[in-house]
Amino acid sequence: MAKRVSPLRYPGGKACMFDLAVSLLKANKLERCVYAEPYAGGCGLALSLLFESYVSEIFINDLDVRIWSFWHSIINETAEFLRLLAETPLTIDEWQKQREIVNGCKHDAMTLGFATFYLNRTNRSGIIKGAGIIGGYQQMGAYKMDCRFNRADLARRIKRVARYGSQIQLSQLDAIEFMENSQTLLGDFSLLCIDPPYFKKGSSLYTSFYSPDDHADVAEAVKNLKTPWIVTYDDTKEVRKLYNKQRKFVFDIKYSVQTKRTGTELLIPSKGLRIPKEYRRKPATIA
Repeated sequence: MAKRVSPLRYPGGKACMFDLAVSLLKANKLERCVYAEPYAGGCGLALSLLFESYVSEIFINDLDVRIWSFWHSIINETAEFLRLLAETPLTIDEWQKQREIVNGCKHDAMTLGFATFYLNRTNRSGIIKGAGIIGGYQQMGAYKMDCRFNRADLARRIKRVARYGSQIQLSQLDAIEFMENSQTLLGDFSLLCIDPPYFKKGSSLYTSFYSPDDHADVAEAVKNLKTPWIVTYDDTKEVRKLYNKQRKFVFDIKYSVQTKRTGTELLIPSKGLRIPKEYRRKPATIA
C-alpha cells in the first residue's frame, strides 16, 4: 500500500487501489507504460504509480477548471503556490474569501487553484461544494479547520509532484473527448484508469457530476477504446446494466465521507486484460 502522496483529499479517490493496480500492470506486462486518468481529481493513484516507477509517464485530465487550476499551478508555478501555502492565514474570514473565489471561478489559475486547495484541506471530507468548514463557523468542534492543513507536509507533497513535472501531462478536456483522442495521445503501450463521478451521490460530492444519460455516453465511449482500460464505479444496478456485456468484479474501498467505513465498488476491465486471481474471486453479476 502506497503512502498518501496527493496534496488533495478527494471523495472516492482511488489511491487505495495501488496494490491492485500494480498487480494488474505486472499481470499484463504493462510496467513502465503510459498511464492516464480522464478524471484526475485527487490523482493519488496516478502519482503513486509514477513515484514508485511502475509507469513511465502520466496523463491527467480534468474538465473542472478548479481542479485543473490546482494541478497547473503546483506543476508550473510551484514557488508562488508554496508562498501562498506558507503565508495564507487559517481563519474564518480567509475561508470565506477563498470560498467566494471558488464559487466565482473568474480568476487566474493560481488564484483559483489555491482557493480550491484551501477549501479542499479545510472543508469536511475534502468536499469543495457545500460541505462546510471543519469545526464549524464557531470552531467549537473536536477538530478545527487546521487539522488537515499541515503546511510542512503539504509543501513536501507539492515539491515532490513538481519534481516529476516533466513526466506529468495535464489537460482540461471533456473526459469523452480525452478518451476519443487517447490512442493518439498515449500510444498502444498504455493503460487508462477511468473513474467517473459516482452514479449515486455524485452531485453531493463533486463540483462536476453526471446525469444518467451522461453516464451512458461515457459507457459507450469506453467500449470504443482500442487501448487497455479499467473502469471503477460505485456498485449500482444501473452501472452494472450499462456494462452488461463486460466482465465485472467487486473490490473493497475505504470511505471517509461522513462516516469511516469499508464498502465495495465495481472494477470493469477491457476485453483481454488479465485480472489478478485474488480479484477474480469476486465476480459481479447483474442484480
